[in-house]
Amino acid sequence: MKEDETDYTLITSLSHPGVEIYSTLTEAQLRNRLEPEKGIFIAESPKVIGVALDAGMQPISLLCEERHIMGDAAPIIHRIRKSYGSGIPVYTGSRKLLASLTGYTLTRGVLCAMRRPQPPSLEQVCNKARRIVVIHGVVDSTNIGAIFRSAAALGIDGVLLTTDSCDPLNRRALRVSMGNVLLIPWTWVHDPLSQLPALGFCTVAMALTDRSISLADPRLKAEPRLAIIMGTEGDGLPRQAIEGADYVVRIPMYHGVDSLNVAAASAVAFWELCK
Repeated sequence: MKEDETDYTLITSLSHPGVEIYSTLTEAQLRNRLEPEKGIFIAESPKVIGVALDAGMQPISLLCEERHIMGDAAPIIHRIRKSYGSGIPVYTGSRKLLASLTGYTLTRGVLCAMRRPQPPSLEQVCNKARRIVVIHGVVDSTNIGAIFRSAAALGIDGVLLTTDSCDPLNRRALRVSMGNVLLIPWTWVHDPLSQLPALGFCTVAMALTDRSISLADPRLKAEPRLAIIMGTEGDGLPRQAIEGADYVVRIPMYHGVDSLNVAAASAVAFWELCK
């Protein structure tokens, strides 16, 4: 810290006022379901924070190690100072203190608390979409992040999540997605199979059953609007989702392998059906 060191707040305890966002609030408390407009999420690493700022997310505060203020965190701090002045507090502390925050040492020196955006409506997500993915009951944050990263990279236009799935703005999910959660429209949905047909979507359940067709079946690509439904890591899709889908689809495999991790399977499906 040099001539502008007064712009930073040096903390010696994680109980310092304002730091509870990073140290004590649970993911559920950050999300604040009772008052969504007050919800918060945590972005980690300069790369992800930069993507979030590009997407128009509003920062609340930053937390970084002292040594990173003039290092990895400097471009982010400069960018936020330029846009918001000194109104966004920057908390800093020793490596030993901040290492007690789970996963902090993996963030390349900076965390940023941001206002949680309000998700769009189902109709807004689907309005001009040709290919969407429905994430049905996936609870692992790493898988959620990986699915969003593949969705953004491989041509998916929107993401729907059943309400029993992991929050995409979970700290780890956001990091694994490399910020791509903020680049593709998504929202929550209660009963996708009953709602999507009215919006013009043909539904594709990714599952192994007696009536599963190959992912390469030409009928799939011929459909103007497809909703690709991906199931949980262990049990896959529930019976109702499989029976209610227009198509049940499998990925052809070799050497007796019968399934892939949901994140890997989604990337294969997106590549084939979005071409």
